[in-house]
Amino acid sequence: MLDPAESRRLLESAEVICPAADVTAAVARVAGEITEVLGDRCPLVIAVMGGAVVFTGHLLTLLRFPLDLDYVHATRYRDGTTGGEIIWKVRPKEDVRGRVVLVVDDILDAGFTLAAIRNSLLEAGAAEVHIAVFCEKQLAAAKPVRADFIGVTVPDRFVFGFGMDIRGAWRNLPAVYAAAEPTAT
Repeated sequence: MLDPAESRRLLESAEVICPAADVTAAVARVAGEITEVLGDRCPLVIAVMGGAVVFTGHLLTLLRFPLDLDYVHATRYRDGTTGGEIIWKVRPKEDVRGRVVLVVDDILDAGFTLAAIRNSLLEAGAAEVHIAVFCEKQLAAAKPVRADFIGVTVPDRFVFGFGMDIRGAWRNLPAVYAAAEPTAT
């Protein structure tokens, strides 16, 4: 985690790319889309820790249908800004066999972590796996997974806020920011 002065400097130099009002509207829209597709199915919602905590918390209050909740903790980033090998910290505790699963994550970047999670759930017997992300990053390269529900699309820059961190800080921001400069890992 950054020291408070460095954290504040990063925030002050960052650009707001998705204001809080747009965040709220995107979450509401995604909740409506999910309800249309899964509202009569009692899905198992699996939040991807730690970035999806904020998005999941806001999203769940808008879903007006019964669901089960669990989480997974798989990461490539730790507190850095570039991905590495996937580390499985916690796998879902709920039995996914025959279930409709909705994986909720903060961002679809390169897609390797979400692809690994999806594949793991399918191998464990999930009947269907749907993916909801708050942000999808615009990348030139093809991704190994696609999201079924997307809140906002962001440019190919390092973004933080609304669950996403910058070197361990600022997950708690109500808006999404792009870092002004490349950040060291």
